[in-house]
Amino acid sequence: MTENRTPEQLARLYFDCWKRGDLTDLAPHLADDVTFDGPLADLTGRDACLEGLTGLAGATTQLNVRRRLADDTDVMTWFDLGVGQADPTPVVNWCECADGLIRHIRVTFDPRGILAAG
Repeated sequence: MTENRTPEQLARLYFDCWKRGDLTDLAPHLADDVTFDGPLADLTGRDACLEGLTGLAGATTQLNVRRRLADDTDVMTWFDLGVGQADPTPVVNWCECADGLIRHIRVTFDPRGILAAG
């Protein structure tokens, strides 16, 4: 059993694991049926989300959190994301949480720079 974390603590863990390139510590804090919706992928389930996040973490060259806003159930994190040779792209990540778990992750950004860099 995992400790019940606040949404802000879950978001911090999410980004700390991403920066380390190791999502092991995040896994027990994702709901079994967690969903991820973004410009480059739509995923359902813990394993699919972890696989996608692990792949992205391996390609990440820069991740700089600029601002985080949280309430009792939601966390919005604004950050700059560098992937491969692409210039850093501003991104917003919205984590919806309940019962100490991340249930939904929605991401929005302009993917053109990342796609152009290959």
